[in-house]
Amino acid sequence: MKTRNALPLAIAVPLLFGSASGLAAGLTDVPSANTRVDGQSRPNVLSPELAEQAVAAGSIGVENPSALVGFYGYDATSLDVSTQFVPSFGSNVEASKTEPDKNTYLLLDAQIGPDTDYDYGHHFLFQGHETGKTGYLTRVNLDADAAHRVTLMADQDVHGKQLPTFDGSTWNPFAKVLLLTAEAGASGGVWQATLDYPSQVTDISSALGRGGYEGIQTDRDGNVWIVEDVGGASGTGANNTARRPNSFIYRFVPNHPNELTRGGRLQALQVMKLGGDCQGAANPITYDATLNADQAAFVQDVSDLHTYGNAFCTRWVDLTLGASYNANAAAKAAGATPFKRPENGVFQPGTGFRSFYFTETGDTNMNSTANFGFGGYGAVFMLTQPGGPSADTGILRMFYLGDVAHSGFDNIAFAGATKLLVVEDAGDTLHRQRNALDSGYLFDTRVDYGTGAPPVRFLAEGRDASATLDALLSGSSGFQNEGDNEITGIHVSNGDPTVQGLLGARIPLPFALGWRVFYTQQHGDNNTWEIVPAPKDSNGFLGW
Repeated sequence: MKTRNALPLAIAVPLLFGSASGLAAGLTDVPSANTRVDGQSRPNVLSPELAEQAVAAGSIGVENPSALVGFYGYDATSLDVSTQFVPSFGSNVEASKTEPDKNTYLLLDAQIGPDTDYDYGHHFLFQGHETGKTGYLTRVNLDADAAHRVTLMADQDVHGKQLPTFDGSTWNPFAKVLLLTAEAGASGGVWQATLDYPSQVTDISSALGRGGYEGIQTDRDGNVWIVEDVGGASGTGANNTARRPNSFIYRFVPNHPNELTRGGRLQALQVMKLGGDCQGAANPITYDATLNADQAAFVQDVSDLHTYGNAFCTRWVDLTLGASYNANAAAKAAGATPFKRPENGVFQPGTGFRSFYFTETGDTNMNSTANFGFGGYGAVFMLTQPGGPSADTGILRMFYLGDVAHSGFDNIAFAGATKLLVVEDAGDTLHRQRNALDSGYLFDTRVDYGTGAPPVRFLAEGRDASATLDALLSGSSGFQNEGDNEITGIHVSNGDPTVQGLLGARIPLPFALGWRVFYTQQHGDNNTWEIVPAPKDSNGFLGW
């Protein structure tokens, strides 16, 4: 007889407090980011209409440990002196933290696990893991009890090879596989994983290319869009923290959307110089290998791209990968346009997959001489293709230009027709420089942010005790983990695994009709949270 506990609060709360208005009702701004003080932890602060509850934590043991993986967010298999979660007095030795990254939520039937007598329910959250000694894929069983909460789906591929660490993930309903990206430069790429247990994981980079891939999404035509994060070379002297643009936006057009390994065309986005003739001779912004980093970071094209009001014609160029499958090198050779560390992208719902927003992280350093006028603080871009997601041409505009208080843009998700969630990964250096930890922001795509209007801060991330300790140990000889917490995996989905459930196909309604919101607080305790409505206050306010 299969058994399962009652639905946890994470399932019940949206039913109690759901509101069809979703994000459209607006959120109260959190007035400031959490400050960063050495040795002091800080709680997360959300808009008062919101609350959060952990659905998984790094120290939770997976129900089926392998020889390499024993816990949700640690590479430890036991708690001996070399793999302990907290260093002993006078030591900096602790378990390697694996950092659960992008979240993919799916509503599924007939999912099984290692316990053949257990009913795993219907609500699941999948993650790849960004760092650590080995990569792996986990499934958080949201309906399950503590003993069955986290399942290790795979830490090896179908050939018995250890998996790489993964950064991005998405569900592809055409091929019926999870797509996982490895941000490992020429050794990175895309892997596909089945949903059944144990998951069958296959490296498909021979078709989709190798690169520092992170963000990945599928459009309505079955094309796979990939956002690359490869930091460029830094300048010299006074410019030694300004990096040249070195990453690309890709689109894989498969021959058979239901079987990606059967080949297709890998393309990269090419942006025309400002004022060029879109219909005539091409005049693209390209990676110019004749320029050094000092020159390339400060060319007029980079400034133009990071100026409000400018509109650029775009087209997709086909890449020739060659025997190495190196997408970054192929994009440069084909004349594609480099950006300053783009990381993630998402389609705007209600546009028929004609509008794609992507983030640019920038230099994440207050000392960068490219901060003012050349995108050093990062940006958010909007690519519009009136002909649809498979169109050859489009228009690119900068939607938002970062500044010291809004920088290091990383994960991105829509939470309504025009409500865009963007979260920071500013890094320890910028945290110290600005005395502020990361934040999550709510943008409205109808607003002209060139007027100076600020986004709404819906999350001021804190720093848990474990990350606070790690921040003190960071930089010490032999210490292998990160410091401050980071926001990642912001994800809004109703879990629909069909083509109609693609992110961007339907307008999200958080907390209503099964729509749920998740994010991961990377580093430290590696908690994955679900954002839920705050309980009613004395005036009967329901939240969003």
